[in-house]
Amino acid sequence: MDWEKSVEEKFKRLLEKVPVFLRGMAEEKVSRKAESLAGKEGRPQVTEKDMVDAFFAETPFGFHGPMKNDMKDLGIDYTKYGHVR
Repeated sequence: MDWEKSVEEKFKRLLEKVPVFLRGMAEEKVSRKAESLAGKEGRPQVTEKDMVDAFFAETPFGFHGPMKNDMKDLGIDYTKYGHVR
């Protein structure tokens, strides 16, 4: 499935923040989830919302704090997609 270019770049930059030993698994799980979310909506492209929702769904709750900080540092406002600060 295709990704919006800016979203793909943000995805790669967020993955850089994931510990090296977890990065491959995170990339696979989050990308699969994001593409699934887009597909369920009948869209041909993964949007920022899909990516954000996928990160929240696939990241263990204990790591949401650092993930939120990383998103904020990259200019991603996850709150506009219904996720709390």
